[in-house]
Amino acid sequence: MTPPDADAQADPNAHPESPAAGQAEPADPAAPVTPLVDATGADVDPDFAAYIASLPRILAGAATLFRDAEGRVLLVEPNYRPGWGLPGGTVESDDGESPRQGARRETAEEIGLDIEPGPLLAVDWVRGNGRPPLVAYLYDGGVLSSEQLAAIRLQEEELLSWRLVAPADLPAHLSPTETRRVVAALESLATGTGPAELEDGHRAG
Repeated sequence: MTPPDADAQADPNAHPESPAAGQAEPADPAAPVTPLVDATGADVDPDFAAYIASLPRILAGAATLFRDAEGRVLLVEPNYRPGWGLPGGTVESDDGESPRQGARRETAEEIGLDIEPGPLLAVDWVRGNGRPPLVAYLYDGGVLSSEQLAAIRLQEEELLSWRLVAPADLPAHLSPTETRRVVAALESLATGTGPAELEDGHRAG
């Protein structure tokens, strides 16, 4: 859905009986009050709900890093933007999904492989223009066998193709930020040092 134009000015004279845009209709004192409830059905204090709504927003994404026996990285080609990426997508946190669950779901949807993600390799705080910051989680998908590679089935609504790319060739396929993220994840795998903390793909701290 297209959001309303924040710069558009309402004409309060167009419908004198109606409030101008951005003003609420007067409440009907006889109308029943619908209480706010949370996901469990419990009542929510309206003041608390307003406080939560006022907090800064962040987005969450999750992806999985798969390799083949030669150490090449599995990339997918989306049909909605140029370039390549890892299997992954937005975490459906409004539905209670965790980043790990999101990575598994997106992998199953995009390439047809239902594989439990391995250890977390990197967490990247990604700033954006025109959107809230994104926290990108990258999990280890392990080494895919030739049988698993042959079983890949692309999500045709979103993806055009897939390929295996040597680490040295990643900059030609990924954005600079995602290239740095994948390289940091590969370093975490090689050294066993645990998840890399990143900001826009750079090591934090």
